[in-house]
Amino acid sequence: MRLAVTTTLATFALLTAAPSGMADPAPAPAAAPAPATATATAKPPQQCFRISDWNGWRAPDAKTLYIRVGLRDIWKIGLAHECGMLRSPSTHLVTRVRGTDQICAPIDLDLSVQDSGGFTEGCFIDSIRPLTPAEAAALDAKNRP
Repeated sequence: MRLAVTTTLATFALLTAAPSGMADPAPAPAAAPAPATATATAKPPQQCFRISDWNGWRAPDAKTLYIRVGLRDIWKIGLAHECGMLRSPSTHLVTRVRGTDQICAPIDLDLSVQDSGGFTEGCFIDSIRPLTPAEAAALDAKNRP
């Protein structure tokens, strides 16, 4: 078996080596790189808000929060699962910021809901983004923070 492997390897080496009298074949032309477009390589700017600019919230359902940031901006916070206490009338939000006071991604904010009796429910954030002006204008009055 060892002899067959050695013979096969030697044959392969002879076949792949170029004879000394022959010129190397011309290399294949390299494919021209595709032109880069600005939209393909550019990332959208990271959008953040300061926790101190948070001015109120509304929950249209148990998986969505709309928060007002500053005077005009409205952000949507999507939750990974239903946070049942979110819709109760006697609850308030408990927020803890991880790191600086800039909220840019779900990992930056730890969110819980607490009722008047002291019971707390954790609400795991799945997504966070600002609404476009058209989306904000489409919110009805009872869901607008």
